[in-house]
Amino acid sequence: MIKSPAILDDVDVATAAACAGADVVLARYGQRLTRLDKGAGDFATDADVAAEEAILRVIRAARPGDAVLGEEGGQRGHADAVRQWLVDPLCGTLNYAAGNPLVAVNVALRNGPAAVADPFSGEVYFTDGDTARIRRDGEDAVLSPTAATRLVDVNLDPPFPSAPGFRAVDLLAHPGFVERFRPRVVSTTLALAWVAAGKRAAYVTDGGDLAVSVHFAAGIALCQAAGCVVTGVDGAPVGRAGRGLVAAADAETHGLLLSMIRARG
Repeated sequence: MIKSPAILDDVDVATAAACAGADVVLARYGQRLTRLDKGAGDFATDADVAAEEAILRVIRAARPGDAVLGEEGGQRGHADAVRQWLVDPLCGTLNYAAGNPLVAVNVALRNGPAAVADPFSGEVYFTDGDTARIRRDGEDAVLSPTAATRLVDVNLDPPFPSAPGFRAVDLLAHPGFVERFRPRVVSTTLALAWVAAGKRAAYVTDGGDLAVSVHFAAGIALCQAAGCVVTGVDGAPVGRAGRGLVAAADAETHGLLLSMIRARG
C-alpha cells in the first residue's frame, strides 16, 4: 500500500524525493542540455534544475513547513530552521553532461535520514539514521562495508583549502598507497554510497564542513549508519572544526590512509 504524503516517515520522504529526482535525470540523459554558467568553470544544466523541482514537489507535499537548501535553487525557508533538507539533484553534473553515467541524486534531512539514488542502476541507498540499506528491484538489504576491493576514490577537484598541508594528489604518490590500494577518481557522493555498500574501501576528499554540504551530507549519513569510520583528513570528527573527509570501510583502512596523509603533510 502506498502511503499518503502526510504519513510518510522522514526516511520515506528522503527516498521518494531522491527517486523522483533520479527519474528526471534518467529521462533527460543523452538529450540536448542547456548549460547554466556558475562561474569558475562550474555549471549546472536544465536537467539539474528539473530534477531539483521534482524533489521539491515531494518534500513540499510531505513536509510543507520544512526548510530546503538546494544546490540549484538555494535556500528556501529559514537557514537556521530546526528541520532543513539538503538537496543535490545531480551530483556529478560534469560526468552527466559528458555522457558519463557516474552520478547520484542526494537528499538528506540535516542530522537525520538520507537517501542517495543511482539513476542508472536503479539502486537507492538510504538510512533512517541508525541503519543503512540498499533497495534494488524492490528488495531491501543491509549495507555491509568492506575493504576487500582495495579501491579508494580520491577527489582531485579544486578548491584545495588544506594545501599545502594536504593535497589529495600527494596521497596517490605515497609508496604505501599503491602497495595497499588502487586509486579511482569519482567526484560524486555516489562514491560514499559505494563505501557504505562495500564497493569501495574508502573515499578521500579535501574541503570544509562537508556534513552540512548538499553534495556530501547524504553520503556521510549513509557511511556513518553503515558502520564506516568517518573523519576529516586531519582525523578530527566531521563537523564545523573538521577539514575534508576520509570515509573508510574499517578502522585499519582508515588508519592507513590517515598515516599516509600525515606523512605527506
